[in-house]
Amino acid sequence: MKRFWHLTYNVLVIPGFWLLFHMAALFNSKIRRGITGRRGLFLQLKRQADAFTKKRRVWFHSSSLGEFEQAKPIIAALKKKYDSIDILVTFFSPSGYEHARNYKLADLITYIPFDTARNARRFLDLLRPDVAVLVRYDVWPNHVWELARRRIPTLIANATLRKDSLRLRWPFRSFHYHVYESLSSILTVSETDVDAFKEFGLKGPQLIAVGETRYDQVWQRSEEARLRHLIPETVLRNRRVFILGSSWEEDEDVVLPAFRAIAKADPAMLMILVPHEPTIETLERLEVRLTYQGLRTIRFSDLNDYSLEPVIIVDSVGILMTLYQYADVAFVGGSFRQGVHNVLEPAVYGIPVLYGPKHLNSQEAIELTSRGGGFVIHDEQECLKALQHLFLDHEARAKAGATSLSLVNENVGATNRFLDYLCPQLKIPS
Repeated sequence: MKRFWHLTYNVLVIPGFWLLFHMAALFNSKIRRGITGRRGLFLQLKRQADAFTKKRRVWFHSSSLGEFEQAKPIIAALKKKYDSIDILVTFFSPSGYEHARNYKLADLITYIPFDTARNARRFLDLLRPDVAVLVRYDVWPNHVWELARRRIPTLIANATLRKDSLRLRWPFRSFHYHVYESLSSILTVSETDVDAFKEFGLKGPQLIAVGETRYDQVWQRSEEARLRHLIPETVLRNRRVFILGSSWEEDEDVVLPAFRAIAKADPAMLMILVPHEPTIETLERLEVRLTYQGLRTIRFSDLNDYSLEPVIIVDSVGILMTLYQYADVAFVGGSFRQGVHNVLEPAVYGIPVLYGPKHLNSQEAIELTSRGGGFVIHDEQECLKALQHLFLDHEARAKAGATSLSLVNENVGATNRFLDYLCPQLKIPS
């Protein structure tokens, strides 16, 4: 059966995917960048690989930037502990590669080549990793099969699997069995995920719950963020601070009217609005909309001229994590669009976290909801009611915030547990 899936994947799936990929590039600039970025890939890899000098090489692969954030604490721990390791980082997505290509702890950052059997062989011939770490779910079959053929230990970090996943249904179940069976270890976020992977009937890989390294990454970043002071104390004094983070227009349609209503009743309210894509067009659209609704605004870059505007629109990128430290309550965007963004970033500061109905992509959001630190919002009225409750009831706000923080505290430490399985594969004492 393994040979059947190997032939099916390489004869039917890969050519079809290649054709669709190039057709989609005609209409999608992101896909186009991914194709362009892979031109001359193997020549670049050869030049870079020739410069490697360390005794061991660990390859980390992530689909995009969000998954790479989960790899960062592992990489940082390895680099801190050992000076004899080269770190190789690959991405499938151009957004991940473009945002991370200056990451200082990696010795090489590149795209993963298109998943043909020949490309997998060429890639591994050049980089010769001692261990491969695949983050979350981006498991490319030909690369996995070639790693197994060469007996290179291959682990999945932060693996998750729902029991209603398509991967567990026919015919995908059989295909994924023969991919996962080629792995050394599947290190999951929870015991529930272990139970789901057991449904495949795997015999080869270890199945162990070690936790979610995203908690470690968020904790480390919050410690660094607390040392930064982005907003003057004079702006925050005697204000009740609400942050709408990483918002899309669909989120704003629900949250902005609710905030307008509560701000009208309470002049101490201050909203820090952080759009997911702070383009000129987005910033101007928000300014026009909020002004029309009777809310004065100021851009973050103009805070030196602050004059008690109730809305600060952030026109910079990369500072949301730091800004959350100023919030009393936060709403995380994406949850009325394609899926909620990172709810742990505000939770680590011990505040209540709000988000919309599209949050099932985040196990952390689901857990926050069940514990009472997170609140699911479905419409404008529900948002207004939640904001009024949390801002007017100090005890309720403090209780929800403490619940959010406790979730983070309970789950910190997955990085060290992961290293307990990774380091023996490198023949380095843990």
